[in-house]
Amino acid sequence: MFTNIGRLTNVALDPAMVFIMIGGVMFIIGFAGCIGALRENTKLLLFFSVCVGLIFTVELIHNMIVNYRDDPDLQNLVDWVQKDWLKCCGVTDYRDWEMNIYFNCTSPGGEACGVPFSCCKPTDAVIANRHCGYEIMKSSNDFKRAGVIYTEGCIPSGQMWFEKNLIPVASVAVALAVLQILGICFAHNLRGDINRQKSRWRH
Repeated sequence: MFTNIGRLTNVALDPAMVFIMIGGVMFIIGFAGCIGALRENTKLLLFFSVCVGLIFTVELIHNMIVNYRDDPDLQNLVDWVQKDWLKCCGVTDYRDWEMNIYFNCTSPGGEACGVPFSCCKPTDAVIANRHCGYEIMKSSNDFKRAGVIYTEGCIPSGQMWFEKNLIPVASVAVALAVLQILGICFAHNLRGDINRQKSRWRH
């Protein structure tokens, strides 16, 4: 047993190293947030909020996969993202669906070692085969698997989508930013008017 543990800990990314790296990343993010709040450093606060936002997004997507069958509305949302919008499967790749109790390879159901129908690529068939993703993880032929389902995850596909649609996305972001800036300006002007009125009352 000790020999096997020694062999395991000699690999490049042993469990202790993984925990150390995760702890280091968490320390850097937390430190940036604390220093940014104490020193009122906007750059550090922006870095903190972006990192926390990314972590929250990844956790949210993982939870969506785990609870896929528990909520019909959530299921429809995941299916729309995978099938119609990003044409993807899972978070980083199709193997993320093993986190779901129904699609896990240890599950006794018919969907074990499979992926949802929304991961399947469209075909010319008149009647769609809704079982095309069944037992797809058991296949050792990556080329054959790639011909049946989307193997790329939704995060890489989302990055590619943003790169292809950078101008419209940036335009929407700029429009929202302008609206927010206008709101700040109006609020500042209103505050100034209120202060002026209060100063007249005192005189």
